[in-house]
Amino acid sequence: MRRALRSLTGLLAAALLSFGFGPAMAETAAAPKSFTTSHSGIFGGRKVSYVATLGETILRDTKGVPAASLFAFSYVETSARANRPVVFIFNGGPGSSSVWLHLGMAGPRQVDFDDEVNPPTVPPFALRDNPNALLDVADLVFIDPPGTGYSRVLPEGRTEDYYGVNQDARAVAQFISEWLTRNNRWNSPKFIMGESYGATRAAALATTLMGGPTSPSGELGAVTLNGILVVGPSMGGPVGDHLYGANLSAMAATAWYHMPERRNGQSLEDVVQSARDLAAGPYMRALYMGTALPTAERDDLLVKLTALTGVSSDVWVANGLRIGLGAYGRELLKARGLQVGAYDSRYVLPLKAAGNDPVADDPAMGQYTPAFVGAMNSYLSNELKVRMTTPYIPIAFTEVNSKWDYGPGGLRGRNNAVEFAAALRRNPALRLFIAAGHYDLVTTLGAAEYGFNQVDLPAERVVLKAYPSGHMPYLGEESARALAEDVRAFLRQASQSAP
Repeated sequence: MRRALRSLTGLLAAALLSFGFGPAMAETAAAPKSFTTSHSGIFGGRKVSYVATLGETILRDTKGVPAASLFAFSYVETSARANRPVVFIFNGGPGSSSVWLHLGMAGPRQVDFDDEVNPPTVPPFALRDNPNALLDVADLVFIDPPGTGYSRVLPEGRTEDYYGVNQDARAVAQFISEWLTRNNRWNSPKFIMGESYGATRAAALATTLMGGPTSPSGELGAVTLNGILVVGPSMGGPVGDHLYGANLSAMAATAWYHMPERRNGQSLEDVVQSARDLAAGPYMRALYMGTALPTAERDDLLVKLTALTGVSSDVWVANGLRIGLGAYGRELLKARGLQVGAYDSRYVLPLKAAGNDPVADDPAMGQYTPAFVGAMNSYLSNELKVRMTTPYIPIAFTEVNSKWDYGPGGLRGRNNAVEFAAALRRNPALRLFIAAGHYDLVTTLGAAEYGFNQVDLPAERVVLKAYPSGHMPYLGEESARALAEDVRAFLRQASQSAP
């Protein structure tokens, strides 16, 4: 059917050409969609008037044939200078739209959660002004890669040209270059911000934007970045026993949150540091020694593991001192009949007797997703005045995620810190900001630390910070405010000037 459609399209194009209707005529007939509205708000204590545009960009293949349609939300200050900083923002998945960073952290409007760990799960869902939005320091462009949001692979395109690490980086780089040209912003300080798998996209994108004969683009783009920001980073990195060691700090933080009676005056940072020390010393030694570990050392380690993680020594022993994060989420509050969230371990639901969906049945993502999706659809229609006949897709699991080409070794075979190190070497002015959540049991702080510890990075240009939140470290007033302040400082410093 697709082949027949392509043939028909080709015949139609040939017929148009034969009658004198060239490519310009075809482009006019299928003009990219655009929806524009004007707004103002107070962000970072400054009033900003801005134009919001949901715009469509047609991505073409190497033969110039329209192959994909990419939609992006641009928020540009009305009086923006040609050298005002601009941040290109995307989420991860792969297969996710930018809805989470858009309505959670950086955009001018945000989902209204009165209680950060008990969000509304049924309508009505509300939006509120986001005082932490970054519009006071930069213009913002939220990117929905093909297959997400309203973006689609067109009939003449091939999904395998977009659903993969390098393919995706080429597409997003093409969009960024075209956006800079259309908006006369080549002289602006440029940043990219990604969340979760967005770390992998950001690492590949930095290489692709710069370009070179061995880059995914295969050409010299020479688009250099002032900064890369990654939130809730999916780094790849630790495997095997190193992964269990990297998990300890997230377990310790989760136990500290849910079992205040066991804190003994220790702060969250105290227990996380204790977990780091245990992982780097006695714990890794025990995993290496196995049954040869002296009994006294084993008993001492079990006492420390139980105190830090809240899981009994019997459970640790039964699992060979290796407890995965999924098992931990079910075990910690088992006596209370509760399970903690993977994406944010502050969230809880009754311990499940049925249902094994990693998203719908997760106590965190299963609860906060409805409000994000519901609020996004209302925002599109009521405030941005978007009129589309196709649905806005938050995450495409089957059509995009399950078909993703991670390249040799897969996702676990990567350590994104290696590519970040290469980007920092190529561009001496580039800076890197990493934000992780203490309560993230999916992409843990420990995994990020482990990944970066394996490469030689210029410490003066890299910031790695942890916040009292989960996979989305902007959920919660305290965490959101601290993160926004840190990001603003980073953008100003890397831009070398403030608006």
